[in-house]
Amino acid sequence: MTEGLKIEGLSHFYGTRAVVRDVSLHVAPGELVCLLGPSGCGKTTTLRLAAGLETARHGRVVLNNRIVSGDGRHVPPEGRHVGFLFQDYALFPHLDVRANVEFGIRHRPPPERHARALDMLEQVGMADYAKSWPHQLSGGQQQRVALARALAPAPGLMLLDEPFSGLDRRLRDQIRDETLGVLKRNRVATMMVTHDPEEAMAMADRIAIMRDGRVVQMGRPATLYDAPADAFVAAFFGEVNTLAAIVRDQNVDTPLGRFPATGTPDGAVVQVVVRPEAITPHPSADGVAMVRAVRPLGAVTQVLLELPQPDGSPLDLRCRLSGAGIPAEGERVAISIDRALVFAPPLTG
Repeated sequence: MTEGLKIEGLSHFYGTRAVVRDVSLHVAPGELVCLLGPSGCGKTTTLRLAAGLETARHGRVVLNNRIVSGDGRHVPPEGRHVGFLFQDYALFPHLDVRANVEFGIRHRPPPERHARALDMLEQVGMADYAKSWPHQLSGGQQQRVALARALAPAPGLMLLDEPFSGLDRRLRDQIRDETLGVLKRNRVATMMVTHDPEEAMAMADRIAIMRDGRVVQMGRPATLYDAPADAFVAAFFGEVNTLAAIVRDQNVDTPLGRFPATGTPDGAVVQVVVRPEAITPHPSADGVAMVRAVRPLGAVTQVLLELPQPDGSPLDLRCRLSGAGIPAEGERVAISIDRALVFAPPLTG
């Protein structure tokens, strides 16, 4: 068996509707695994099954070599030694900051309890607020205290469910980075749920992409971005252009060129996915495309192109450019393609 969290063939239903389907994954000590997917894909239910808040119909949950769910056994949340951090920090308003952190370690002798609470508050930068009340703290400060409280009992697993979504963007990035640092220093196995791909890529060692209750691909953030298993995964990490194509002789022909379709049978209709940053327009009087719109987005500029297809119908393409050389609306352009950012079959999702 394996230290950390191990989920084996987990399935769960609400009535007759399957919400988690044969999910298996492992979270090692010190590792952060993110469950990423659209609303209703089963990621929060998977987290609740790991926590013991739901009882799985099938499969097992093993925590630090101990079966806590499955094989006729179900250990309740309070018996799993799990820490929680949710969007609602749920600090006790009648307890000061230090007492909130001490709440989960009340069984320890007072001197040990006080020392542990202050140590955790020091780690999250809140030691100076030990005697403050929750209502006196900002949202970011409350989140830090909630993290200290969750880690004070030294849990074998931390579960995070959209913990930063209630913060504004600037503060969210800061608190997210601080939280990740504290979790890594404490070497706790962590599973986090989010629907934000940027947040997942910034925090996770590995990401499990979920769809319709299943894990469709799991791997390091760079792997999922550079080698997506299907069109759904590719599109989840940002806006993409998709082109329908038919496989012939292990290739697909598109208005942007020919791309290999190794391993896909001839005659199959597939989607070719092209990231916006793969397309670079170059001003050219006899260019094949026309610039329909130019939309500055801060660090990058989105350019909308119209490219004629063989049947004469227009193909709309989005590209993203940075720096100088942005074409003007109405200008004709030639197009160059970074083939490393084009994902041909077996992208059939």
